Amino acid sequence: MSDPGGSDCVFCAIIRGEAEASVPYADDRVMVIMDIAPVTPGHLLVIPRVHAVGLEDLDEETSTHVWTLGHRMARALRRSDLRCDGVNLFLADGEVAFQEVFHFHLHVIPRFEGDSFRITANWKTRPRSLLDQESKSVRSALANLGFTTAATATNRAAPT
Repeated sequence: MSDPGGSDCVFCAIIRGEAEASVPYADDRVMVIMDIAPVTPGHLLVIPRVHAVGLEDLDEETSTHVWTLGHRMARALRRSDLRCDGVNLFLADGEVAFQEVFHFHLHVIPRFEGDSFRITANWKTRPRSLLDQESKSVRSALANLGFTTAATATNRAAPT
């Protein structure tokens, strides 16, 4: 399955063989390349051969394959001779989510104590009533997409 996008997409150029890349793995649906500007040594990108800007543009079968390969690459990193005490799988979907190359891709980042990668946020516990409202909104969107769920607003763990 291959549908390389326009000439201005660097990942499509790599897939077409028009740009250089270090490739530890490739198959008929994805290519895994070493990130040219890695967070840590061994930082991988899992790129579908079909051009899709973001997650919603990618078919579920290809998306599943991308995540399966992300899992395999994480296992390979842990068993490699690269420094890897943990792994982050990171997806940046959209400019506000820090996507820089607008061809869907999954980052597989080896982690170790003292590396420079940080994810910071204003982590606050949300009131249950707001979480229930947000859950209802997501369930409604799932229903509009044709997916059903048995979850209800009362599906929560009992306090211990």
